Amino acid sequence: DVLDDTAILILLALGQMLVIVTRCIDLSVAANVALSGMMVAQLEQAHPSLPIPILMIFGMLAGSVLGAVNGLLVWRVRVPSIVATLGTMAIFRGIVYLISAGRWINSDKLSPQFQQAIRDTWLGLSMLSWLAIAGVASIALLLRFTDAGRRLYLAGSNPTAAAYVGVQVGRSQCNAFILSGMLAGLCGYLWVARFAVAHTDVAAGFELQVIAACVIGGVSIRGGSGTVTGVLLGCVFLGVVRNALPLVGIS
Repeated sequence: DVLDDTAILILLALGQMLVIVTRCIDLSVAANVALSGMMVAQLEQAHPSLPIPILMIFGMLAGSVLGAVNGLLVWRVRVPSIVATLGTMAIFRGIVYLISAGRWINSDKLSPQFQQAIRDTWLGLSMLSWLAIAGVASIALLLRFTDAGRRLYLAGSNPTAAAYVGVQVGRSQCNAFILSGMLAGLCGYLWVARFAVAHTDVAAGFELQVIAACVIGGVSIRGGSGTVTGVLLGCVFLGVVRNALPLVGIS
C-alpha cells in the first residue's frame, strides 16, 4: 500500500535527482504533471479507443518537450535553473487553464480502461507499483553503467574539470531536464488515472515533496552526489509518515 501511495513521488523524485545532481533544480515538475495530465486526459476524452500504452507514450513525449524547454533555457540562454523553472512553472499552469478553459475532466468523462489500467495487479503488486520499480531499475542502470550517467555526476561535482575533459556541462544539464520531464509526463497520466480527475491545480505544491524526498535521501543540493537507493528510501520515509500520522490522529 505504501509503495502504491508513493509510486508517483518515487518517479518524480528520480527525475528531480538527475537534475539536482547536475547542480540545477526543477521547480516546474508538478506543473509539468498537471499540463501533461490534462493533455493526456483530453486526448483520451477525444479518442477513448486509444490503447493505454499510446497514452503513456504521448504523456512522456509531452513531458519531455516541457523538460527540454527548461533545459534549453538553462543551457543555451544561461538562465539560472531556479529562475527558469520558477517561470515555466507559472507558464505551464497557465497553459493548463487555457487549454481546459478552467473546466475539470472528471471520472465520468474518462473511459473505465483509462482508470483501471494502473490498478491491475501482477504478482500481488499494481501496475502503478511496477512502473515505479521499473523507473528505479532504469535510472539505477543509467547512472551506474552508462557514460551519460557518469557525465551527470561529473557535470555537478566539478563543472570546470568536466569541461576540461570534454564533458559538455550544459548538454548534460539539458538531458537531465528532459529525462525529468519525461518522467513527469508519465506521472501526468498516472495522476489523472489514479485520482480520476484532471484540472489546473493537479499536484499543486507537490514539487516541494519531490525535492524534500531527494534531500532526505541524501542527494546533495550542491550537485555531484546522490543515489537511487537514497531517493527511494526518502520517498518511502515520506510515504510512511504521511500514512502513519492520520492513523494516530495527527493532521
